[in-house]
Amino acid sequence: MYLDHFGLRQPPFRITPHTEFFFAGGNRGATLEALIYAITHDEGIVKVSGEVGSGKTMLCRMLLEKLPDNVETVYLANPMLSRDEILFAVAEELRIPLPEGRSQLLLRALQARLLEIYAAGRQVVALIDEAHAMPPDALEEIRLLSNLESNQHKLLQIVLFGQPELDERLAQTAMRQLNDRITHSFRLEPLRASDVSVYLMFRLRAAGYRGPDLFTRRAIQLISRASEGLSRRINILADKALLVAFSDGVHQIDRRQVRAAIRDAGFRPINRARGVWWAWAGGAAVVGLFSALAYFAGSRNATSSSLTASIAPPAVVVGAPATVDQRAVQPAAGSRPAAQSPGTVPELPSAAVGPDAARPLTLAERIDATRRWLETAPDSHYFIQLLNVDASSEKEVVDFIARNSAALDLRQVRVYRSSLSGRDRLGVIYGDYQSREQANAALATLGEVTPSSKPYVRSVSRLR
Repeated sequence: MYLDHFGLRQPPFRITPHTEFFFAGGNRGATLEALIYAITHDEGIVKVSGEVGSGKTMLCRMLLEKLPDNVETVYLANPMLSRDEILFAVAEELRIPLPEGRSQLLLRALQARLLEIYAAGRQVVALIDEAHAMPPDALEEIRLLSNLESNQHKLLQIVLFGQPELDERLAQTAMRQLNDRITHSFRLEPLRASDVSVYLMFRLRAAGYRGPDLFTRRAIQLISRASEGLSRRINILADKALLVAFSDGVHQIDRRQVRAAIRDAGFRPINRARGVWWAWAGGAAVVGLFSALAYFAGSRNATSSSLTASIAPPAVVVGAPATVDQRAVQPAAGSRPAAQSPGTVPELPSAAVGPDAARPLTLAERIDATRRWLETAPDSHYFIQLLNVDASSEKEVVDFIARNSAALDLRQVRVYRSSLSGRDRLGVIYGDYQSREQANAALATLGEVTPSSKPYVRSVSRLR
């Protein structure tokens, strides 16, 4: 209804989890990278908990898209399954045709299929949404499934997504065997007030908006307080406020429009006693895991001189986001290159490449330039991951850069080679930022980058 009024291609604040609207701020991007690392490098059960509307399902959908190609996924969205129904659901996803009522035979067939997948150099992960609502016998079946293993490795990795009630259920004595199998726990915190403005603008840019800030500072403060930092509530309030502004015939959202949205939404307060502890524990859990993974990643990197990208998560930066110098993320006047010949990518500036930067670069030269940049870039800096494809897709990388040359400052575009789980990859990255907050703010300005690439923030230390 209000799309043309604000110059939008699509609704920016839908509550259904569309992955092109994934927001990497508020530790979401860092948690996603940590989950990918835990799944591809670890064994056992992984748990992700968060309040209603904090973005768990979106994170789950992002995992489905971002996991390496050698990982097969089983997604269970219905928590109200019996023990046998869980087996049949997994069997159906893995294409094991067996009749109902033969759970023991099915379990053997499931193990045989998992061994076959493992022998082919692949792995299987089951993503279970709304796990807090699962019946006790279904949770027990999850524990038994986690026991399926070869002589050396688990055959099925399991990730549980649930509300904070999942933590409470697993803390019960009857659930101690399942709880002991959880190797990593993550909690999604509500967005901080400083993240809400970046989140709102990011969603608007992703939906095609190209104008100045729509929400005033006072409007953002009201949305932050009324939503309690929960992304679903933020979406609902922002959508209603846009509708009120459209009805009023105005193009900026201030306190009047937001107050009308708050009255119409009628949200009830979240339990603060639990929420404060949950937010603190969530940050501590992610920081703790990041520290451990950084140690092991550092140990590996110390013995290798090659450029190898790891999915280990970046360090967490705590504090208010710094102000971004827009000159660092906007192309300088006249910096657009001439049309490139086939098989080349737009040139980098001489500061990044050297005295031969006046001619178009081949992909190999751009990769070499990125390697030299990485040798001097501080570990504490961040960049935006734009694309990650199989190493055989060189043409896709060249076409991607050319296709997005109008939206990006080409001086900030870099390409690297990496190896992950035995597969060679090519990555396209953007920018060099002193903090995660600066990188997230820059990410919010990249609305015109090809949506299918789904950019997110990573740290330099993880790429080195």
